Amino acid sequence: MKLISWNVNGLRAALRNGFSDALNHINPDIVCLQEIKLQREQIPDETEQLTDYHKFWNFAERKGYSGAAVFTKSKPLKVTRGLGIEKFDNEGRVIVAEFREFLLYNIYFPNGRRDHGRVDYKLEFYAELLKIVNTRRDRGERVIITGDFNTAHKEIDLKNPETNRKTSGFLPQEREWIDRYLENGWIDTFRHFYPDLKDQYTWWSYRFNARKRNIGWRIDYFMISENLLPFLKEAFILPDVMGSDHCPIGIELKF
Repeated sequence: MKLISWNVNGLRAALRNGFSDALNHINPDIVCLQEIKLQREQIPDETEQLTDYHKFWNFAERKGYSGAAVFTKSKPLKVTRGLGIEKFDNEGRVIVAEFREFLLYNIYFPNGRRDHGRVDYKLEFYAELLKIVNTRRDRGERVIITGDFNTAHKEIDLKNPETNRKTSGFLPQEREWIDRYLENGWIDTFRHFYPDLKDQYTWWSYRFNARKRNIGWRIDYFMISENLLPFLKEAFILPDVMGSDHCPIGIELKF
């Protein structure tokens, strides 16, 4: 079973830039999208041509902002939108899909902003989510958390750590929350397979020809509970897939 996650930075723009062809080439069983920037009445007609997938949406109240979607070949047992916390849920950041084999959290984590104006909001989101997923895991459920975490964990996870120590996305207090997830038993699947592999990024600024020069950040993750580890076969990043300032990431599971 192949799962991918992709911050498309506007699904309509991604569709104009080869999204459907990329999806057909990757051929995932489950697709988790973030930052779709849609309202229900704006769902593109092109998505109806993706007939292999059941499609589930979560829209932000604010137009042209945030939002998430899950496309899946197997119909979930249940789909929930949000965390049950109003100040987070009105931004359309979370879709939870329950399958027989696992529970999937597709999440667009908040951005702390250049002026750090939303760092506290972002950290509170991390804290509330951790409590929720720990509870589900402690019940014996197998849990996957994926999406744009908006934080590079270690120096290896961005090209220029020294010049970004005061930049949201690499602040110490943000990085500490990635530590907390790992300390709570969550597994960063890419680093599980490739602990020392450098120059592996998932987001590049549109400025300064950053993608071509591979001046990027790894801020998109698949994290899994330890009880899923026996079924994890691979984790990967697809930097050559265009269509957004992020690229798709993925995992392969075998049950």
